[in-house]
Amino acid sequence: MEQDHTHTHTHTHTHTHEHKHRKQIINRLARIEGHVRSVKEMTADGRDCSDILLQIAAVRKALDNAAKLLLKDHLESCVVDAIHHGEKKTLEDLNKALEHFIR
Repeated sequence: MEQDHTHTHTHTHTHTHEHKHRKQIINRLARIEGHVRSVKEMTADGRDCSDILLQIAAVRKALDNAAKLLLKDHLESCVVDAIHHGEKKTLEDLNKALEHFIR
């Protein structure tokens, strides 16, 4: 026989979440960091502006892809857990972050 298990909390949960793409995100960010350094060097060396702009576009795309992967992890772990535990602050924080990200 199933029983309802409902209760309210007056404390904040501090859960440790497993993010399955964390290492992949860190590796992507390291590559992006190296890419940005090379764009800086291209600029310092006086390379063609069109080439530099293409590289900047590539960096932006790489950052967007890293952000998408981070968002996927966040939704699959933090947000699911927050919903399960009734933690509205996590959802509010996500909304704020998305407002800034999607501008």
